[in-house]
Amino acid sequence: VQLQASGGGLVQPGGSLSLSCAASGFYLGDYAIGWFRQVPGKEREGVSCIGRSDGSTYYADSVKGRFTISRDNAKNTVYLQMNSLKPEDTAVYYCAANLMRSTATTPLIYEYGYWGQGTLVTVSS
Repeated sequence: VQLQASGGGLVQPGGSLSLSCAASGFYLGDYAIGWFRQVPGKEREGVSCIGRSDGSTYYADSVKGRFTISRDNAKNTVYLQMNSLKPEDTAVYYCAANLMRSTATTPLIYEYGYWGQGTLVTVSS
């Protein structure tokens, strides 16, 4: 039972990437899903989340207006569209399921589970 993030890569500043978060072993539609990112030596931070079924979304101030989260429960997948990327967006990106809440709120790591391996996003010229 885990979530697997994919879609990372190297992109120039100002470019775009689309990340996918696929569930295995459970139905992703039963959970609010969050995206997090982590830079070596720093704490993992919440980037965005999407509610289970109410359409609610949350974005960190650092990505608001540039990132868009969406979900396709039929495909058991959540997406993170990242536009206007900046070098400071460079990180390993993870997705996880909120085991305590069903709506999108400020991501608190202790509420999340089913972590999988992340995907590396590098923004550099």
